[in-house]
Amino acid sequence: MSTATESYQFGPYKIDPKEVFYATHLSYAMVNLRPLLPGHVLVCPRREVKRFVDLTADETSDLWFTAKKVGSQLERFHSATSLTFAIQDGPQAGQTVPHVHIHIIPRKGGDFEKNDEIYDAIDEKEKELKQKLDLDKERSDRSMEEMAQEADDYRLLFL
Repeated sequence: MSTATESYQFGPYKIDPKEVFYATHLSYAMVNLRPLLPGHVLVCPRREVKRFVDLTADETSDLWFTAKKVGSQLERFHSATSLTFAIQDGPQAGQTVPHVHIHIIPRKGGDFEKNDEIYDAIDEKEKELKQKLDLDKERSDRSMEEMAQEADDYRLLFL
């Protein structure tokens, strides 16, 4: 798995390979521009697919196997006790980037007052992100150095 020389697309956005820490021939995992909690990452199909129903059977399988593998490693890395896997499938479901992606969020007791508040938080972050993302402007939420360092740390989990 070599991610440094490959190119990645997330909807209309080009993803720097430094943000990607795991990849298969059909999927990739990247750090999040705006993580809700430590370890909040995204797993995406390599092919730009807007809706979950439009994935091929192989893409669907690979996406979930990748999410399972990534989630397991991040749960251990962050000493979490649970994982939230979430997909917002289409704009009315809160999807702001038109590219299927699974949010993986390592969870610990007390990280949200009520467990399901995580979904409200995801929706809120997606709305904020939609307002701030502009293809003509540099993304500036977390620095590339910060995201690259996190991806480097996670990459070591898959050696």
